[in-house]
Amino acid sequence: MEQAVVCAGFGGQGVLLAGKILARAGMDAGLDVTWLPSYGPEMRGGTANCTVVLSDEPIGSPIGENPDVLLAMNGPSLDRFESRVAEGGAIVVNRSLIARDLTRKDVCGIFIAANDVARELGEPRVANMIALGAVVRALGILPLETVKKAMTVELGAKGRERLIALNQEALERGYAAAPPR
Repeated sequence: MEQAVVCAGFGGQGVLLAGKILARAGMDAGLDVTWLPSYGPEMRGGTANCTVVLSDEPIGSPIGENPDVLLAMNGPSLDRFESRVAEGGAIVVNRSLIARDLTRKDVCGIFIAANDVARELGEPRVANMIALGAVVRALGILPLETVKKAMTVELGAKGRERLIALNQEALERGYAAAPPR
């Protein structure tokens, strides 16, 4: 089993962090993992994406030419990566920022208004965790609890209990909103 995920959006949307959490969760689950970030020179507002490959055997390349799952946090990311997703794969679409439908019929579209749900939770910055929860459900290979623990480690739990709890709730909301595959 080998699955690749591309997390893509604007810089500042937390797509690199979402990928790091997914990669750590994969390692914690005993999988071989690669995490390959790509971003422009801008601190915020530029493009950012990362590829995470999860496998139960050694990984030949950290580049997922045809990812199994795409997380598109904005329109330009969907435009850029939609055609690359493997047939039968899944695309998690941030409906808060992307109004268009998918052009492909051979993939599963998972539409979640991540920014809107984040505002309901009182913290707009957790939109990435809502989307990550949907990605975890679409992948179907990692327990949500493992991802929550990885998120706690990545965020650093010391003195951040409220932040950790809020991000865990965001993961749960995204996971619950996505259909199982």
